[in-house]
Amino acid sequence: MSAPDDFDWSSEGRGTDLVRSIERLLAELSDKRQDAMRAELDLLATLSDKVGLVAAEQVCSGENIDIEGLHGIQDILLFLAIEHPNLINRIEVQASMSRRHGGQNWSTFQFENDGKPWMLESEVARADFLAETLSVLELPKHRKHVADWYETVRTHAITGEETTFTHATIYVEERAESELGFGASDTLERQVVAKVLEVGIACDPKSRLVEICARGGKKMRDQFSAVFSRNFVPHSRPPLEVPRRDVRLHLLKSPPDFEIFPSDGIARVEVSSLDFGDGSGGIARFEKRGEGETIYGFLDRRFGTASPLRGGGWTILSATFRIILAAEEGKRQRALTVTLRLPNTTTSPNTTESDRQFIFALLERWGLLALPAEDVDVLETGN
Repeated sequence: MSAPDDFDWSSEGRGTDLVRSIERLLAELSDKRQDAMRAELDLLATLSDKVGLVAAEQVCSGENIDIEGLHGIQDILLFLAIEHPNLINRIEVQASMSRRHGGQNWSTFQFENDGKPWMLESEVARADFLAETLSVLELPKHRKHVADWYETVRTHAITGEETTFTHATIYVEERAESELGFGASDTLERQVVAKVLEVGIACDPKSRLVEICARGGKKMRDQFSAVFSRNFVPHSRPPLEVPRRDVRLHLLKSPPDFEIFPSDGIARVEVSSLDFGDGSGGIARFEKRGEGETIYGFLDRRFGTASPLRGGGWTILSATFRIILAAEEGKRQRALTVTLRLPNTTTSPNTTESDRQFIFALLERWGLLALPAEDVDVLETGN
């Protein structure tokens, strides 16, 4: 559909004049063309919310597309639909993944911080990853498929820090479904409608995190994680799943009383670093140095009432703990390190699955993790 040169795109008030003008344009089209255009406009309408806006900003930042001068999500989506129509699918997928985040179809995996390189740019690795992913799905070989690789830029809601994520969305032709519809003779006919299955991968080599969004349950996502590990991080140990739980860092405004039982086998627990934000983009980090003083004692001694623990306007953004385990007979003492970041990130590199479960049990006991959110399943079905 094309608008005449003198078409008035301005919108006053609630935009009813613009809506009527677009309706008149649509009325000039054939019935089938009208249906197609309205379907496209309906898609844009489903993306016209806060989640869609964030998705559009992330995708456009990854593609270096400037949308700063545009007014609101509707303006952005219309601009992209005209100038960059291929990005609408990516925004739809990105918004869908955001809505599923933390639900039944989402898993996050943490690789150890061993400094070993990832092979995300390797075309051979990408091809093998796609082939193995299709094998996990156990679909017939004749099904059509395609992988869309792209980057997004996420901005942390509190710190403003930008992180570049590499994405792969794998589209696979799923088994077609039979539906009723009106045929050419205006009578009801049984029609075959093709369906599309999606598997979404997002990863950040810097933090060594991989997010997987796919139907099929935890075992299926574990298989996708193993496929990712074999092809892109072959020299590192397989990653561990990291549940997304809101962290309660405000409890660390005063020295915490870590409850420890003899059966835990813990010699001591210490807060080794605290990151603070002042709400305007300013960030301050303090790390514990030396054995004779805690980080709380240092901040009180050095800053007194001006300490960010006491003064107003400061928020704890992240905290790192060292859980020093009691030495076993014939072995050296070892420490488990865990970092909590607002709003819901818990990382503990170089740990085993049993260590991870032990750490999460301690964090729950100390009240630093909120209760798990109820699983939400909001899968969309592509046509």
